Amino acid sequence: MQTWYGIDIGGTKIELAACDAHGAVQHRQRVATPCHDYAAFLDSVAALVGQADETLGNPCQAIGIALPGVRDADSGRQLSANVPALTGRTVGADLQARLQRPLALGNDLQCFALSEAQGGAADGYPSMFGVILGTGAGGGYCKDGRLVPGNNGMAGEWGHWSLPATLQLRHDLPLLDCGCGLRGCLERYVSGSGLALIHARQGGDALDAQQVVERANGGDAVAQRALAIHRDLLGYCFASLILALDPHVIVLGGGLSKLEPLYRDLPAAIAPYLFAGVRVPPILPPVFGDAGGARGAALLACQQHPAR
Repeated sequence: MQTWYGIDIGGTKIELAACDAHGAVQHRQRVATPCHDYAAFLDSVAALVGQADETLGNPCQAIGIALPGVRDADSGRQLSANVPALTGRTVGADLQARLQRPLALGNDLQCFALSEAQGGAADGYPSMFGVILGTGAGGGYCKDGRLVPGNNGMAGEWGHWSLPATLQLRHDLPLLDCGCGLRGCLERYVSGSGLALIHARQGGDALDAQQVVERANGGDAVAQRALAIHRDLLGYCFASLILALDPHVIVLGGGLSKLEPLYRDLPAAIAPYLFAGVRVPPILPPVFGDAGGARGAALLACQQHPAR
């Protein structure tokens, strides 16, 4: 049976999923990410591929790599805040030399979207946007089950849109530097750490987003106010996505996607930022959860390097 490997590289783990042409997972394995040792990182990826070959009994057709961060289109060098060892490195070329297989390079956010577009929550929809809300904020856009990467391979990086001055003033938010080199990126405010920051600005002391939610559920007024501000920011972000891309469905991923009230409350938060007659598309939870990145990378490899 022909297989394609997908490798999802994250700040804590590297996961490999071996899939058939329909995205059915035949083998899965993960190891810890050597975040600060590039040689160990390359060794870990090569070892995962070798173990998958041995388990399945034959080499794969191609390998999709879901890389964190962004890749310079001219030099091929990576910028990755979550895996510092990759920053400044030609990760694609170095993995190609080690693995000696056809490679398809994407980012982790886009591969999540592709996984949900094929066999996931957005299966059958003409277009979809996969939104990641977790350590960071971003996503990917798919049409007819295929990823639309854009000219620089960065389509879906909405987390690096700028916080509008109106919202900054309305909610008394500081203008924060971002790891991407810009200032005031929305990711700094709508990610999990952003929610904790908003809570702190309101006088709270929660260490993470989950604590904010727990306190809000317990009736804490400061936590409830922080969630309302966060929801308003998300409403603006999602409305902007709808006006720019008009997806038929939005699928949430990342740690904050587990917050059930989001699916109930987001449509009302989005509507004020849309003009009359624009419908809010369905907003759905993911089918594949945090396993979607590796599966999506395998699907990307299958699309770019189909069976011969």
